[in-house]
Amino acid sequence: MKITFLGTGTSQGIPVIGCDCETCQSTNLKDKRLRTSILVEIEDKTIVVDTGPDFRQQMLRANVSKVDAVLLTHEHNDHMIGIDDIRPFNFRYKMDMPVYAEQRVLSNIEERFSYIFKSTYPGVPRLVMHPISKNEPFEVLGISIIPIEVLHYKLPVLGYRFGKFTYLTDVKTISEIELRKTFDSDVLIISALHREKHISHLSLYEALALIERIQPKQAYLIHFSHRMGLHDEVLKELPSNVSIAYDGMTIEV
Repeated sequence: MKITFLGTGTSQGIPVIGCDCETCQSTNLKDKRLRTSILVEIEDKTIVVDTGPDFRQQMLRANVSKVDAVLLTHEHNDHMIGIDDIRPFNFRYKMDMPVYAEQRVLSNIEERFSYIFKSTYPGVPRLVMHPISKNEPFEVLGISIIPIEVLHYKLPVLGYRFGKFTYLTDVKTISEIELRKTFDSDVLIISALHREKHISHLSLYEALALIERIQPKQAYLIHFSHRMGLHDEVLKELPSNVSIAYDGMTIEV
């Protein structure tokens, strides 16, 4: 399994528009962060988790020529608003794109992108909606996936486990039942917004505490705010089994 970090930033990305802070003005490419998304490649199948506003740019930057399915974690703009840009895959492969998410999220897409489902115009995206539940593992193209529910303040968000790899974004809290699904992970990707406590996101220190409970062999932090600080400086503070993901980074599991 190969994982590509398409984006590792929070909803504003880094640099933030109009910001002159040290992080936003950094010339280190590891401090340039598009909105959070990953690409999962298993054998000959390619799955994207989340299609935020940078989706088109991410596909071009990573030279992605094929996507077989889309998983969505939740309905916030920075995780799904780029869904229209799956059209080139529709056109090239003459296929409808399978989209997997909770029914609430799929209904949100149908409302916000009503033209996709109501128009007879041939240029709209073609989606096949697959509702999933936090309580039931599901398959995508023969690949078994376990959904893991976390709370983003009060909003349920789904993370996903592929074998020994677990992906959790926009986490603030997680129940004990859902937490057990993460145990025995070789690789954990988890969000950490910045150093201060936040109403709907883990802070750096809360994320590290959760990693300590899960005990993966290796963890990678994502969904960084510019307030976290410079990549190279934050990295010095982390335990040996925790690293900071950056845009374009690839790992194998």
